[in-house]
Amino acid sequence: MCRQAFLLVILLFSVFGFSQTKIIDSQTKHPVSYATISFGNGQGVFADDEGQFLFTEKIYPDVDSLFVSALGFKDLNISTENLPKILELQPHIDQLDEIVVRAKLDRKYKEETIKAYLDDDYHKCWLPTIESEIAVYFKNEDDKLKKLSEIHFPIALESVDWKKRHKSNAEKKPFSTLFKVNIYHNDNGRPGKPLSYQNIVFRATEKDGDQFTLDVSAFDIYIPDSGLFVSLQVLGYADNAGKLLPNKKYKEIKSGGALVKIPTNFRPLLPFTNEIPENNTFIKRVFLHGNQWIQFKKGHFTDSSLLNAGLTNYGMGLTFKVYKDE
Repeated sequence: MCRQAFLLVILLFSVFGFSQTKIIDSQTKHPVSYATISFGNGQGVFADDEGQFLFTEKIYPDVDSLFVSALGFKDLNISTENLPKILELQPHIDQLDEIVVRAKLDRKYKEETIKAYLDDDYHKCWLPTIESEIAVYFKNEDDKLKKLSEIHFPIALESVDWKKRHKSNAEKKPFSTLFKVNIYHNDNGRPGKPLSYQNIVFRATEKDGDQFTLDVSAFDIYIPDSGLFVSLQVLGYADNAGKLLPNKKYKEIKSGGALVKIPTNFRPLLPFTNEIPENNTFIKRVFLHGNQWIQFKKGHFTDSSLLNAGLTNYGMGLTFKVYKDE
């Protein structure tokens, strides 16, 4: 467990006490994993794999209502006054996975890879925060049947000793971070409806190196004719077993007699690149701006050091099977 996460857990549970709420499916009574809980004013957290999240009025004194959402369920608005220990979400029938009946494919195929763009320069990296979701567009070059096999996420590691940051054998700062991956349809050049409602989650640590490769072959994701978007979303720090820890989105510091909220940046850093000519990357602030996608390009973001340096895309990569015609 990384030191920052450990200290945060001690702070939350020793000072504020243990108080958790659980989100379940109203029909099956099963936990709703990794639901989004928005507090308003740009604040929010995620539930863990068991549908549990930490909320107390002492931690969030200015919050009077919660907005809960999850793929495949109707949104829920609820007051924080006398907040129940169990919250039930109603399944959204029209958002269930489309059932596609396919015979087991034993056709020949070749495997192709769109490489990831790696970079260890910290100044060329996005600093992940809980509210940020980054989606990258991958077009479909032809009408051949393609099944997604792997997703390659470039990661920039930070050296413990700044002076040794250019040495490949330098000791790296530890982290243990849980990410969620979403797959979206292409809706006229923007991320559209989810292509899959399955929870795809992984934990990354400094031991994974400068690229994390996620095997998604078991999810049966086929690339539509119009291509697809793959997104990466930070859920927060996790323990060594991959359990999501209580993560507070903001650090609060006193400045000039006032309490200032500073977004918590999570590791690892995500390197951006200027080697992709198109603007394929979209950013969404999950708890801000109506949860709308914005293309990452000049004119859409102000004071972006990445855009000012011409770094317009997160260099995610893919591996997929291309099936030969029968």
